[in-house]
Amino acid sequence: MLHLKNTKYRPEHSREVVYKARDLSSEMNAAIRVVRIATKFVELDVSVEPEELDFLVEKLAPIGIVDNIRHVVPEEIEKEKGIQDGIFYFNNERFWESHEAFEGVWKNCFGREKDLLQGIILLAVAFAHGQKDELSIGIGMLRRVLEKLEHSPSTYHSIDVNRMRKKTIEMQQAKNLILFEI
Repeated sequence: MLHLKNTKYRPEHSREVVYKARDLSSEMNAAIRVVRIATKFVELDVSVEPEELDFLVEKLAPIGIVDNIRHVVPEEIEKEKGIQDGIFYFNNERFWESHEAFEGVWKNCFGREKDLLQGIILLAVAFAHGQKDELSIGIGMLRRVLEKLEHSPSTYHSIDVNRMRKKTIEMQQAKNLILFEI
């Protein structure tokens, strides 16, 4: 996952940026799969050999300067750390990474906790779709988010689940994804 500082792009530019990134890196053995646009960064889901990473960053400089690089792989992580990471990524508009962190926790849970985590994961994925200018897909996922959170307790660790439900309902009614922190 490659994050470039965002100075001018919005989600509706995601297709334009993915094509630009592919053109800039066309001479390399690199794959630019997806671009998601957040407020402060452009997130590129890339595959490149480690020794080519610096060259790729250099090639992509017309889009933005590097902010963060993270090799995202499924990993075994302690539950509290996974929750903490998931919250951090969500609150910093790194929704795909939030989804991955919470999924790592979800895999080792059961019952209502598993449903609650799936609701949080679906909410992160809804926002990730919004960052790709797929607003209708993201809004469509909100119903499933509410179904998963329906029988959840009011809080989960430091997450105010009631507030999350309320915000999800507000977004459904507004037919828009509105950023908030969990």
